[in-house]
Amino acid sequence: MTTAPHPLVTEARRLAAEVLAPQAERVDQEGVPASSIQAIKGSGLLGVSAPVAYGGSAAPAAVARETAEVLAGACCSTWFVQTQHHTPVQTLTKAQLPIRERLLAPLAQGELLSGVAYAQLRAHPRVPVRVTRERGGWRFDGTVPWYTGWGLNDVMLLAGVTEADEALFAFTEAREQPGLRPSPPMRLAALTASQTVSLDLDGLWLPEDAVALRTPYETWAATDRPKNTNASPAVFGITASALDLLDAADGDPTAKETADALRIRLDEVRRQAYELADHPVPTERIDERLTVKTRAYDVMRAATTAAVVAGGGRSIGLGSPAQRLAREGMFLLVQGQTAEVRTAHLGSLGRIT
Repeated sequence: MTTAPHPLVTEARRLAAEVLAPQAERVDQEGVPASSIQAIKGSGLLGVSAPVAYGGSAAPAAVARETAEVLAGACCSTWFVQTQHHTPVQTLTKAQLPIRERLLAPLAQGELLSGVAYAQLRAHPRVPVRVTRERGGWRFDGTVPWYTGWGLNDVMLLAGVTEADEALFAFTEAREQPGLRPSPPMRLAALTASQTVSLDLDGLWLPEDAVALRTPYETWAATDRPKNTNASPAVFGITASALDLLDAADGDPTAKETADALRIRLDEVRRQAYELADHPVPTERIDERLTVKTRAYDVMRAATTAAVVAGGGRSIGLGSPAQRLAREGMFLLVQGQTAEVRTAHLGSLGRIT
């Protein structure tokens, strides 16, 4: 007896099959289109973890992970734009500030899409974005090195560090405005389609009621640090799609055998990763989490490489899904990377025989 998939998983699979996967190579070269964003907004997936009272689904973590796998495996660029949205939703869900009542429902229901601009906090004690009191609100100065979804997002969750060494997060419209200027979209080896820019902040002023979180930096960092020690569902999505390409290699029994062997490894490391992600204490078993994360990278690298090899010279063409998946896999090696993750990954690579 099998259990029917959650409705959001079913919707993610439909969206992947009908909208994302058929145009993934074109999107990779031309950019995520507004039509894909509208499809995501109308799917209910943006509220996967949001409270039901605000129009979300409050789905279990396993459902959120599976939908992420499906979207990333179909079109990693589109997945990457929409995945930014879930941190603002989670932040507002926990907030006890006026901004929650103004924005949580529109975000949970897909009326608005949010981006995030907070990775620079991880540079602490360097302060790329400084926040100071001004005119009853907050002034932001500095540089956000990475902001994904420019021109696609409606709002952004922007963060900086105050003079009291607090992490302060506030919402603003995702558009050029006084004190906020974007760079041209970055040309990247992978996911150029995600419309990633840097942001120059020179006196951007936001009112007090735009603030969603204000807490001592170390309090925020203590909850942020463990997050990236877990394997990303996107890694498993990319790996599964690469194995599907191997399965489809007509007349090549070795490709099918390789896919079968790698799928066993994928299933095992995925199971281990999600057992650790569900551990009730996120700050425990860090070394084990990092070991499993690097194993997930190993399987992804093997699967995407095998897909390229099986495709032969055709894999080098920009119309080939194999080369796109390989480049997307390269991107995931450094997405959200922290010093701790980098050290663990490099160490594991040094031990490969």
